[in-house]
Amino acid sequence: MSHHHHDKECCLEHHHEHHHEGLGNKIIIIIATVILLVAAVIVEKKFNLKTWQLLLVYLVPYLLVGWETLKEAAEGLMKGEPFNEHFLMSVATIGALCIGFLPGAEAQFPEAVVVMLFFQIGELFEGYAEGQSRKSIAHLMDIRPDRALVERNGVLVETSPENVSIGETIVVKAGEKIPLDGIVSEGSSSLDTKALTGESVPREATVGGQVISGCINLSGVLKIRTTKSFKESTVSKILDLVENAQDKKSRSEAFITRFAKVYTPIVVFAAILLAILPPLICGNFSQSFPTWLYRALMFLVVSCPCALVISVPLTFFGGIGGASRKGILIKGANCLDILSDVKTVVFDKTGTLTQGKFAVEAIHPDICKDDHHTGECHQSHSNDPVSDRLIHLASHVEHFSTHPIAGALRDAFPAEATDGCQVTGIEEIAGQGAKAKVGEDLVCVGNSKLMDSIGVKWHQCHCTGTIIHVAVNGEYAGHIVINDQIKEDSKSAISSLKDLGVSQCVMLTGDHREVAKQIAEKLSLTQYYAELLPADKVDQVEKLISGKEGKGKLAFVGDGINDAPVLARADIGIAMGALGSDAAIEAADVVLMDDKPSKIATAIRIARRTLSIAKQNIWFAIAVKVAVLILAALGIATMWMAVFADVGVTVLAVLNAMRTLRS
Repeated sequence: MSHHHHDKECCLEHHHEHHHEGLGNKIIIIIATVILLVAAVIVEKKFNLKTWQLLLVYLVPYLLVGWETLKEAAEGLMKGEPFNEHFLMSVATIGALCIGFLPGAEAQFPEAVVVMLFFQIGELFEGYAEGQSRKSIAHLMDIRPDRALVERNGVLVETSPENVSIGETIVVKAGEKIPLDGIVSEGSSSLDTKALTGESVPREATVGGQVISGCINLSGVLKIRTTKSFKESTVSKILDLVENAQDKKSRSEAFITRFAKVYTPIVVFAAILLAILPPLICGNFSQSFPTWLYRALMFLVVSCPCALVISVPLTFFGGIGGASRKGILIKGANCLDILSDVKTVVFDKTGTLTQGKFAVEAIHPDICKDDHHTGECHQSHSNDPVSDRLIHLASHVEHFSTHPIAGALRDAFPAEATDGCQVTGIEEIAGQGAKAKVGEDLVCVGNSKLMDSIGVKWHQCHCTGTIIHVAVNGEYAGHIVINDQIKEDSKSAISSLKDLGVSQCVMLTGDHREVAKQIAEKLSLTQYYAELLPADKVDQVEKLISGKEGKGKLAFVGDGINDAPVLARADIGIAMGALGSDAAIEAADVVLMDDKPSKIATAIRIARRTLSIAKQNIWFAIAVKVAVLILAALGIATMWMAVFADVGVTVLAVLNAMRTLRS
């Protein structure tokens, strides 16, 4: 495995160097050809040479610039795949070189050289553009770690990340990349995740926290216990995704490939007919044949479908590269197709629209005993001593519990502020809560079942959320409201999706109906479905898919821990904040590397822009081709126009395709 992976990397670097060399050589050849061509024209004007002598003069620049094309054409013939653009170019230019030997025909030597020259210039542009797209995806290669420092028998050993096994401890110094996923066992630091998420804000790493490969350790030294092998680590998964993104063709690309296969032979036979039929019909074959042969050759030059074959895949390649810079990984050109058609977005609630982390939202001490019968809640301010005491007691009782709700209580009243209280006799009651002695007081913290079991009169709260009741020495002391927090940009994410013409934004959740309703109203969602089990989510997505009108697509967005089946079932699955969740990276078509729902609208925007650029290229190329083909057949077009129609269109289409890189 390690060998293979290394090969792949070498191959990518090699490709990169090879690419630069290739472009440099091409530029030198093009300049040399221009000089030789000018020299040849001067020789032709100055000396009165015979046709075959002129041919030899022009062959020098022609072979210099056209050698590669002729070689590719010959290779295609040997393989039995003759109909490629190299073949068309070779036939047309060799024809132009030979035409001068026919009686009554004018020599077309300079034209032959110019056609080849422009073809190479077109290829140069294509090479440059592909290099740019590769670079934009190669920046992801920067996340690949080259080495790992492993602690073995008390000694630090430097080795390749592939040789580190699960459970070993690695040391990452400041400024180094984290080579493998794991859990921090010592040290704290902040991590730069920009290469993965496109986000510049550093993330904190502390003992017990999970860290993922590909991040850069900014400040302290970290000791990390690895939880995954290199092959299974986040970095490897992402690199595999990016390297394989090109294999999945989009509809437009598949159309182009099919189009070229059918179109090229038709053009070649049409050109042959164009050279032979009109002179036969006219009657004076030997006189008009050179004219029609010239038109047929022009017809061939024009008909070459370079612009399409090159620019459309390049457009998609650029779109995927541009998105990856923003921390959005799109698994293939076909996913861009579907994304651009999304009309329904279904969200999983926890971890997608909300942070999936509980926090105290309100504290309602039971101040006035006479209010019990009215069931009123007294909202009190957080810096008010009565509510401080309530949260203080509750957090003491829950101090050692592992429940997320206990965590929320502890966060609201941090441990540093324990103010020397003696906590004894902690007793957890499953499904109800906990009780303990805080100082001299017996404090019970839990749900209404706990209150009933100790015979304390409690009352409802007007807030939605998880209500934690507190009783002190058998007297009701009030309650605390705990809720999952909505992410900061969830609201703007929904409104920007609606601006993009997404007609339905639906939320699915296993949470209570009231909680779901409150979130749906806050975020102005179209629909919500609550109290669903994971299997119900798949059914609900099935229903939404079968119920939608027109050809709009359905996207499902989840954070992936238990969403893999739904991600796989939707037209397009979007995994969010997928740093670390493998199941999601595997099952989703689009992976958002950070936790921001607003990236969904960005992804759709990039997809739509990429598709519109691809369509512009297809229509522009076909329109110009058809116009010049008609002119060529009528004999109005010149070889120069033919060259523009081919190379000019290719260069313009490639430059247009490069716009996708600027996301």
